[in-house]
Amino acid sequence: MLAMLWCNGETPSDRVIDGLVEGKTVFGVDGGADKAAESGYEVAEALGDLDSISQSWGGKTTELPDQSSSDLAKALNLLAQRGFQEIDVVGCDGGSSSHQLGNWAALCEALAGPTIRLHHEDSVTHRIHSEERELLIGEGTQFSVFALTPCNTVRIEGAQWELHDSMMSLSTKGLHNVSQSHSVRIAADGILAVMVDRV
Repeated sequence: MLAMLWCNGETPSDRVIDGLVEGKTVFGVDGGADKAAESGYEVAEALGDLDSISQSWGGKTTELPDQSSSDLAKALNLLAQRGFQEIDVVGCDGGSSSHQLGNWAALCEALAGPTIRLHHEDSVTHRIHSEERELLIGEGTQFSVFALTPCNTVRIEGAQWELHDSMMSLSTKGLHNVSQSHSVRIAADGILAVMVDRV
């Protein structure tokens, strides 16, 4: 099952949304449900503590009241528990700097298993959680890798600067790499955020 989570940040441009919604169930993260509906998309359900919703959603809501984590983190975990294998997140740009960092922190709190992507105006952040992934990003595409948790073995193959079972923590070590073929392979025993530039 495929899902899209629409957050309550800046409304994403057509460049971000085009081709992304097809085949996915759209969920709103709190006030993001209103923004998705205002943009013309059918929202299956609004998720979160529901303190930012302006519309009446007629029972199409699931309240997630736990204040110890963000609405995005709670929504990601709920969808993972429901069996969604891929979750694309939009509307996550804008707002305060703390919310920006909070989006990445939510990638750490989200359960292992689903493929999770955060769609920004200039890039897409792919979460890698104790796994190996092949990213089809095209030759010559710039990308950056950040360890959100300490990792003992990180591998990057198919890039200008490769890593082979290297240790990595949150640092600038993986900043500004370039793919050398149509895909790159990235693996880690912890959690990585891989930011791929839009081309």
